[in-house]
Amino acid sequence: MKITLICIGKTDDKYIVEGIDVYLKRLKHYVNFTKIEIPDLKNSKNLSELQQKEREGQLILKQLSNQDYIILLDERGKEFSSIGFSGFLEKQMVSSVTSLVFIIGGPYGFSNELYERANLKISLSKMTFSHQMIRLFFIEQLYRAYSIMRGEPYHHE
Repeated sequence: MKITLICIGKTDDKYIVEGIDVYLKRLKHYVNFTKIEIPDLKNSKNLSELQQKEREGQLILKQLSNQDYIILLDERGKEFSSIGFSGFLEKQMVSSVTSLVFIIGGPYGFSNELYERANLKISLSKMTFSHQMIRLFFIEQLYRAYSIMRGEPYHHE
């Protein structure tokens, strides 16, 4: 199975980039993982929230194929424990899903078209995190999920 994370904008903070790099190196031993960063919109100050969501949505949709199982990281999504998320991923691995695509939207969320295209919404927390930090949190949780599947000592109950 292939897993892709699509996000809007670059990660600028050095400490977050370093953290992401640590977990990307660990993750490559478990799964084919790709992170796609779509550049921030130009002149976004001149766009309404709706226009910004729609333009970002169009850019994200261009990255998707019909075979992708799309999961939006959304505050109103289903919540998992780390073990539950690991079980979810394992279930996807044994089913016919060959490509999981997780998407972190822009500052205003997702376009209606993306919500309609999505197979699932997942929330990492009821709290709100910066779009920079959520990347690190998600990639760490993905690594944790695979270490749980393998029975490795990274996760403690």
